[in-house]
Amino acid sequence: MGGAREGELGELEEAASAFPDPAQAPADGPFAAGGKVTPALLLDAYAHGIFPWFNSDREAVLWWSPDPRAVLAPTALHVSKSLAKRLRRGGYRVTADEAFAAVIAACAAPRPGQAGTWITGRMIDGYTALHRLGYAHSVEVWEGGALVGGLYGISLGRMFFGESMFSVARDASKVALAHLAAQLAAWRFTLIDCQIMNDHLHSLGTRPLPRQRFLARVAANRRCRTRRGKWTLDPTAPAPWRR
Repeated sequence: MGGAREGELGELEEAASAFPDPAQAPADGPFAAGGKVTPALLLDAYAHGIFPWFNSDREAVLWWSPDPRAVLAPTALHVSKSLAKRLRRGGYRVTADEAFAAVIAACAAPRPGQAGTWITGRMIDGYTALHRLGYAHSVEVWEGGALVGGLYGISLGRMFFGESMFSVARDASKVALAHLAAQLAAWRFTLIDCQIMNDHLHSLGTRPLPRQRFLARVAANRRCRTRRGKWTLDPTAPAPWRR
């Protein structure tokens, strides 16, 4: 896998979680507060179906486990005719783990109509540390020498926990997701966690999964090995637009 090394996830499976039972969380609100956005606590959270989401570094860290959960099977990504045409035509260069810091900074930039961002300095520091440890990964989309789209998230076992994506060129974030899904399918990943459903995610094939079933999938995933280290994308990985 492009130089990545495999590490055991067993320590996450056996260690007691610092979090309350996420099955008891409210459906649409945080269920725990506090702690620091450290690699250890982030790995504990994701290994148990929990993620941080808060608005300011002046606030306590809030931890969520919504019901239902928005999930996407890597083989179920909906590639529209127009997106397939763009993917076949090329024009964009797609890489992995070449510009993690730039991707997370672009995702953190305020969007039109938004006053601020939930990707705070603490979040950036925590996920950047996970990237250095080989757990957090980015996919970049380039036009010429410019970064025009991308996404980042956490890889544990055979699940990818998506955090955010951005695009400043047409379909660039969709191109990033398509290449990620193709690669994850080739590596036999079972699920991409998209956290909370919206119309855009639904149009890409994301579907709601009851929390009880999602947590069961996460528990089983803790027994899988985690691919760590720098990722590279296989340009021949099977994908609908390559047929």
